[in-house]
Amino acid sequence: MAVAGAVAGPPIKETQAAVRLWADWFRQADDDELGEGLIKVREAGIDPLEAVFATGLRRFDKSGEYQADGALGIIAWVKSRCRLSGGAAAERVEIGRQLEQLPATQKAFANGELGYQHAAILARTAEHVGVGEVRKAEASLLKAAEMMDPGQFTGVAKNFEHQVDAAGALAEANRAYERRYLHLAEPADGLVRIDGLLTAECGASLKTTLDAMTPPPAKDDDRTPGQRRHDALAELARRRVGGSADGAGPRPFLIIRATVDTLAGTRGAPAGEVDGGGTVPSETVRRIACDSALSRITSRGELDAEVTRATRITPPATRRAVADRDRGCVADGCGRPPQWTDTHHVKHWTQGGPTTLPNLVLLCRPHHRMVHEGGWGLRRLSTGRWALLRPTTPHARSASEDTRLTGSLTPRLRHS
Repeated sequence: MAVAGAVAGPPIKETQAAVRLWADWFRQADDDELGEGLIKVREAGIDPLEAVFATGLRRFDKSGEYQADGALGIIAWVKSRCRLSGGAAAERVEIGRQLEQLPATQKAFANGELGYQHAAILARTAEHVGVGEVRKAEASLLKAAEMMDPGQFTGVAKNFEHQVDAAGALAEANRAYERRYLHLAEPADGLVRIDGLLTAECGASLKTTLDAMTPPPAKDDDRTPGQRRHDALAELARRRVGGSADGAGPRPFLIIRATVDTLAGTRGAPAGEVDGGGTVPSETVRRIACDSALSRITSRGELDAEVTRATRITPPATRRAVADRDRGCVADGCGRPPQWTDTHHVKHWTQGGPTTLPNLVLLCRPHHRMVHEGGWGLRRLSTGRWALLRPTTPHARSASEDTRLTGSLTPRLRHS
């Protein structure tokens, strides 16, 4: 419906003229000017236009006019009519909805001071913990966004979410876990395509292992980085890393940094930081800490000097004794062998539980995750097996919550 005083139509010609000006400039610019031009075209053009698009999309969403085109929803309309993927369409709809209630973020986005990806991260954060919580910390979050690339800023945002709502962060991590998959296609033209989504924990472990198996190329090594990673993966598949029958062999090395409060599950504690990028909820850190080397860092000077002391990992002799006793995952009805399990502290060592045979059981990694991240409990049966107890409340910890386990990762505990 036309509105009195409204413009005759969208300024298509003016926008196209601006695009032509930029195209002409890039064709004629000197090489040493191109970098600055790329920065400015995003700051002055692309990102502000994304902000304008978000504003227009928000109004269109509220109007419901997309139904006039037969669309069942705003995301479906954007996907179809604006030629975006479903994920990209949903992201832009969410930006439009959330930024209306974050005026400082909306202003920075419109002025080109905040990039599109940073705005999307803040919108997701507001969706997860509520705009009220984000508004309280909006100034500090925007300051961080100015100094960080999107990958670094994602870590800041995820850590903020964990401090505000650890249970919500855990629930999100569990939803992400359910989306994991790995697909190997049938061979075609002598090659097999791999496609998948890995958890942060799995991805970091794989990257750490492949990096360790991919030394700097020799002078006569003409392989591309991708080819070298492929060859490292092929070598990894040929090996039996940690493949001893009792599961006591070496495990991939990975660092996760966590505070004492994170390990203790204290409310408001930060998330664990995976070395190389990404965060994991405190309950994931606790699971990993069941059977991992721990380095206590008690001061900044100690951190600089890398003076650490490793503890808490299950000794190989103890691990073999647990494997000989349990013969595999102790969860009732599970038959996974020892090499597919982690040692789990019945009473977690953060609560004083010792790393000794009476306090340890074997849990396969899916059941170990159920106990920690899923909040399931464990009750010993007369048969020597352990029954899984469904959580009474979402993500609640049961009395026997500390039957958590891990073994493939190595956390570092930082005292501040």
